[in-house]
Amino acid sequence: MTTETNKSLMTPANIITGIFLAIGLVITVLRFTKGLGYVTNLDQNNPWGVWISFDLLCGVALAAGGYTTSSACYIFGMKKYHSAVRPAILTAFLGYALVVFALHYDVGRPYRLVYPLFVSPGTTSLLFEVGLCVFLYVTVLAIEFSPAMFEWLGMKNLRNKIHKLTLALTVFGVVLSTLHQSSLGALYIAAPSKIHPLWYSPYLAVLFFISSIPAGLSMVIFEGTLAHKPWHHMMDKTHLDEHEGVILGFARGASIALAAYFCVKIVAVGYDNNWHYLATGWGAWWLVEVLGFVALPSLLYAIGSREKNIKLIKWTAALTVFGIILNRFNVSIVAFNYTLPSSQRYFPSLMEIGVSIFVVTVGVTAYRFIVSRMPIFFEHPDYKDAH
Repeated sequence: MTTETNKSLMTPANIITGIFLAIGLVITVLRFTKGLGYVTNLDQNNPWGVWISFDLLCGVALAAGGYTTSSACYIFGMKKYHSAVRPAILTAFLGYALVVFALHYDVGRPYRLVYPLFVSPGTTSLLFEVGLCVFLYVTVLAIEFSPAMFEWLGMKNLRNKIHKLTLALTVFGVVLSTLHQSSLGALYIAAPSKIHPLWYSPYLAVLFFISSIPAGLSMVIFEGTLAHKPWHHMMDKTHLDEHEGVILGFARGASIALAAYFCVKIVAVGYDNNWHYLATGWGAWWLVEVLGFVALPSLLYAIGSREKNIKLIKWTAALTVFGIILNRFNVSIVAFNYTLPSSQRYFPSLMEIGVSIFVVTVGVTAYRFIVSRMPIFFEHPDYKDAH
């Protein structure tokens, strides 16, 4: 396999990456020397902003491809999806690692990030449960990812020992994902007077968990689509041969999961008899989200998988990813504090947005480094068929 190490570093992509990283580092210095108030528009009414909405809520949901893919392969025995496991685990590991990294920006005193877990645990708090599960799941993902790193480093003995833990790690990862994906939604159940009734529901925990399944499956398709051309030369025959089957299978699964998500969304509105809100402007926006980014992708996935239309499925994956991001933003920002006058509503500052772009850029840079060197899209010759 050839790598990118011999290519020129002065490429347009690298130049843009360098600019984003430089800007992000400057904002980072300002954040940790001047404080939150200097770089954010957060206040007492809006203590959580885009760093929570995008970096945490969206990051965790879109990283769900790790537990969905590994459980399909190792728990349900769908070995035909094996080639997608390592890319999905890598994306999930980087996603969760960046969630923890981004949280340091949002916490007023980041050095106290570990306090709720190790110094003064609040076991009755949902935030404690989310923090504990994310901490444990990052650890699980790091271990699940480590065989690829050990194969690259030639550490065969350690690689083989960890590989034997695959099934146990997968089961543990699914349990942890079920807990914290749902708990992120449960956090907002505590704010019934702040979230618009169309987005507030006692089923928020269920909605967040169910939506994480199509989010993860769609992100695997989306990430695979973006990676297919630049790293085609890194992919072995098995990966290339299974590529289409993975897309079709994941499209079917995402279609069913989106249909279930749509049904629960409707039940959530009916539970509190909030149908009359659909005739308002907020109702029109809710219909855009639910019909345009839940019902429509479910239908398109079904058509694409039946007709084996790979191009349609790839576009639908992008639509679904955007829809999940839209939902998390609606719950945490757009429909949050909806009764406040516009002058008191939260809108992120340019530096807040800059930090989020910086975090994503760090993730993309790490992803490029890893897939260009480690056996992610191909099986290491020393471990061929040793699964």
